[in-house]
Amino acid sequence: MSEASLNAHHLSDLDREVLERIREDEWLALTTELVAAGQPAAENPLDPDMPSGREADIADVVAGKLKAMGLEVSLHEKVEGRPNVIGRLRGTGDGPTLILNSHLDTYPAGDHARWTACNGNPYRATLAEDRLHARGTSDTRGNLACTLLAVKALRDAKVSLKGDLLCVYTVDEEKNGPNGSMYLTQELGLTADFEITAEPTGWTRTDGDWGMDIAVCHGGHCLVELETTGTQSHIWRPDSGINCISHMSQLISALEAMSFTHETPNRYGSTPPSACVVRMQAGEPREMQFTAYQCRAVAAIVGLVPGMTRESILTDIHVLIEKLRQDIPELQASARLYPDSLFVPPTPELSTDAEPVAAIGRAYSRVLGREVGHYRKNAFCDTIRFSEAGILSVTFGPGEDGWPPINEYIHTAKVVSAARIYALTVMDLLG
Repeated sequence: MSEASLNAHHLSDLDREVLERIREDEWLALTTELVAAGQPAAENPLDPDMPSGREADIADVVAGKLKAMGLEVSLHEKVEGRPNVIGRLRGTGDGPTLILNSHLDTYPAGDHARWTACNGNPYRATLAEDRLHARGTSDTRGNLACTLLAVKALRDAKVSLKGDLLCVYTVDEEKNGPNGSMYLTQELGLTADFEITAEPTGWTRTDGDWGMDIAVCHGGHCLVELETTGTQSHIWRPDSGINCISHMSQLISALEAMSFTHETPNRYGSTPPSACVVRMQAGEPREMQFTAYQCRAVAAIVGLVPGMTRESILTDIHVLIEKLRQDIPELQASARLYPDSLFVPPTPELSTDAEPVAAIGRAYSRVLGREVGHYRKNAFCDTIRFSEAGILSVTFGPGEDGWPPINEYIHTAKVVSAARIYALTVMDLLG
């Protein structure tokens, strides 16, 4: 699918002026700058027991871009060195308030040598045909750049809006938002009528067709710590002990295959709630001549649907353990929420006729000449926290939903269309 002509979809002269100001070369330069800004300090692992990132440097860059466009800019930090950025474009009347959101932190890049698409530097944005590779291109500085270009186009075209536009760029999103979107909404009282998070919802098929769907609901998630214990034995006499690692392997296999009680029909075809083991530890240094006496694993329970709670998830896992004991009587196993981790609830589904879903859909058809798709997104993003605060919130962005952890990329074909869709949506919702 190629980008449709701007003359084909009922655009006014003002619409056309705004959209023609959004160009791929400007996005490429801006994204290249944003990818490198403040890194690697802004790397922010999900692991609750690992140090958090610091987003101050990238926040200063983004705040400067907003100030240059004439927005009122303020910084809000719960933790020193981690400022959230809010840019306000005040409306002229009594229109609604819209939040455009993206986040400032990124996942850690891991082993730089594995970033072959970037010649070993994950923060050097590298263009290869229609893909821009680097950490943060899809999640989410490439999407953030689209929001900035959309706002700049509105300002340069001197578009007058009735309602307020808030550009909210948060810290700590990769750790589920306690110092970012949760802090802003729950402690500072940030609110709006509508919210759009610029996060990956793009897709590309093997036949080359591509698009960007709207995530009208989000699956929740939580981290669960599993523990098995055994009886140590000499490795020469495994028959005299109970191997907790073997028991953990059996528990993991059963957990990843289980169905949860609150699994519900899903009309969007997303995966049902499931478990994914992300860490396992057992054995002590200098004791390889003995079997381990304790094994711990961490499982991410993802794709939570409405009705699933901390208690229901742990109950389901405890029932599973009891069933396993019928075949393995000596099994000693337990489960609990991982210490200091956050439980992320699922969001209710927004109707496709509700705003801001409908406005994005109208803009999508005008820019691309086709209907937008809708789906449930399993990954966390700040949409969930804004939805918790009672704001009608969705996720939409050109980044690839399911981008690879190494050699992350964004398809450049989508970015101009996405920025144009943001601009038209702002004009539609805010008058």
